[in-house]
Parts: sequence; C-alpha cells; structure tokens
Amino acid sequence: MSQKLALFGGKPVRTTPFTRWPVFGKTEEKRLLRTLHSGKWGRLQGNEVALFESRFAAEHGCKHGIAVVNGTVSLRIGLLAAGIQAEDEVIVPPYTFFSTASAVVEANAVPVFADVDLETFNICPKAIEAAITPRTKAIIPVHFAGQVADMTAIMAIAKRRKLIVIEDAAHAHGGRFKDQPAGSVGHLGSFSFQSSKNMTSGEGGIITTNDDDLAEACRSIQSCGRIPGGLWYEHHVMSGNYRLGEFQGAILNCQLDRLETQTRKRDQNGQYLAAKLNDLPGIFPQKRPTGCTRHSYHLFMLRVDAARFGAHRNEVIKALQAEGIPCSGGYVVSLPNQPFFRNKAFGPYIPKAADRLDYTKSKIPNSDLLCDQTIWLEQSLFLGSRKDMDDIARAFEKVYDNRNALSKNASPL
Repeated sequence: MSQKLALFGGKPVRTTPFTRWPVFGKTEEKRLLRTLHSGKWGRLQGNEVALFESRFAAEHGCKHGIAVVNGTVSLRIGLLAAGIQAEDEVIVPPYTFFSTASAVVEANAVPVFADVDLETFNICPKAIEAAITPRTKAIIPVHFAGQVADMTAIMAIAKRRKLIVIEDAAHAHGGRFKDQPAGSVGHLGSFSFQSSKNMTSGEGGIITTNDDDLAEACRSIQSCGRIPGGLWYEHHVMSGNYRLGEFQGAILNCQLDRLETQTRKRDQNGQYLAAKLNDLPGIFPQKRPTGCTRHSYHLFMLRVDAARFGAHRNEVIKALQAEGIPCSGGYVVSLPNQPFFRNKAFGPYIPKAADRLDYTKSKIPNSDLLCDQTIWLEQSLFLGSRKDMDDIARAFEKVYDNRNALSKNASPL
C-alpha cells in the first residue's frame, strides 16, 4: 500500500535541504578583499577580468573571451559584431528565456521562431530550414538546460546558407558536444553569470569566439567603440560601456576553479536520476543524444504526459514540493505568445518590419506542449549526493503511486 502524499497530510519524502546556491568560501572572500584593497575596481585598471576572460575562453576551447555586464548584452553585441543590419531576420527557438529574442530586437533585427524538438527540447534543425527566408542572416541555437543543441546539423545549415551562428550557452558552462566545449562550435558563444547560473557573480556575461575579427569588433562595442591603437576619446562604432567590473571578475575566477568538478558531478547525478525516472509511465526526461558528451544540467528537465501519468504537471509539482523537492513548471507560454510579441511592443526598433509581423501565426506546437508539461529541477540539487537523487526519484514514484488521489483532488486548470 502506498504512503499518503504529504500534500494530503502524509510524511514527506525529504525534510532536509538540498545543496545551497551559490557555493562560495574563503577563496572568494580573500580575492574580493584583495581587489577591494587594490583600489583597482574597473576592468581597465585591474587584472581580474582580463585574467578571467583568458581562462574562461581557454576552458571553452576559444582564443577570445570578452566579459560584459550580462548575458543579454553579450547576445546583442555578438549580433552587432557579426554585421546584422536593420530588419535582418535571426532564427531563435520559442522555448527559451525572453532575452534570446529581445536581444535580436534590440539589434534592430527580426526574431523568427523555429520550433524545438519534443525529445531533446532544443531547436530543431528541420524547423530552422523551414524558417529560412532571403532575409535570414543568423541563427541563435540555445543549449537548453545545459544540453548542447545539434551543432553538427546547425553548422551545416549555416555553412550552406552563409549564416552566422551565435550559441546561446547561458545554461551550458562546461557543456560539451562531441567533446567540443559549448561556445566554441559556432562563430560566437554567449554565456551568462546571473544568480541562478552554473557559474555566477550575481550578474555578468561573456562572449567567446575563435574569430580574431569578431573578437576585435566585440571588444570595440563592449568598450565605447574604441579600437586598438586609437585615441582614448576616439569612438568608431555604435557602442557603450558594457565592461564587467573587477569585483565580479574576482568572484568568477574562483567560480571557474570550481566549474570542472561541479559540472562532472551535475552530469553524473543528472544521468543517474534520468535512468531512475525513465521507467515511470508518462515521465519523459530530456533525451540525451549521442553528440552530447557532457550535459551541464543547469536544469534537469522532463515532460509529464498527463494522459499516461494520471495527473497533470501542475498537480505533480504541488505534490513534489510538499514532499520536499524544489521544482517548478518553467515557462508559462512560448515566446511568440508573450505580450511583448503579441503587442509588438518593440519601441523604436524594426518599425517597418513590425507592420508585417504577426506572431500569432508562429507554428510552435512542441514549444507550446512543453509549456504545459515540463518540470524543472535546478542545478544546485545536482551538486549533492546519490541519496539526494534517490530522494527525488522516490518522490516521483510516490506521486505516481498516488496519482488517482492527486487527480481526484486536483483544482481546475
């Protein structure tokens, strides 16, 4: 006989907290204090950011790293550096954070949505092909949850169609595709160091590339349009001060020291949990293709098929939370259904294109289904022990065993 769900007064599977995030210690404290006492707090005075840029780029298989204030800015700078012009089209997935597409609009270009694959949850190469028009100039594949997209197929499309590829690797620090680091396969890579990310300094981002010309262009846009050998008050391109500060650089140098060990642990725990959940009816963890040689598990993501599981995703989340398992449903709607796109609230950008755009016609059934079916478990849970994974699996099993009671007591959707 199954145990009563904690949601209905039973004993929860877990009462102890999971790994706290962020992980930090004396090393961060010492480095921050050293930076403080140096009095060199800006990127142009100190050496913490410069050191971090070179180290992070090397760790991710790239010659160049350009650190910036956040991941949204890194995408926008990448688009501008790549020569994207007004009204050019950039293909993006509909299941991703707002910034992947808003950065395109801020570059005065037009986001075009190509649906995701229902098994890998990443942008579908066939959908990319179908979305290409004579106006298409770039693709931004998102390595969602930390699993690198199918870069072999995407780069083949890009080569054939002469398109720029900017990897949105905000989730994929330390991830690998066919043993190539995330951020090194496309023409440019974009990472975020926002609070929830697998490496964090509270806020921040970095652009990676192996292309010398793109790196120089990014560096100029990042630092007020200056160029090597130019005068200090000499500005060449539309730009601003997007440089990262030395305090964040100090933290990130310490966080980078932790990344390899943490990424291996997340990947091991993620694979272990996926294997334990695979046999539960109606539960579909993100499918890992053979090309994914290391998953960063910024999120452990799965679908709940209510018809096969016996309860809707929303009710499953409530039950899991009551069992002591932190989780959420992720995105509420696909990006084309956000008010920003429905209302075409683009401000001064793409005025001519806006007249012809109708995002209600976007064909994104897989993305819409994910918004109704997914459960997210955050990366810090996967820095724990195998027992932690066993507790998560036991909670899912307990909810499944009580699916009839859960469904019977479900509130209307």
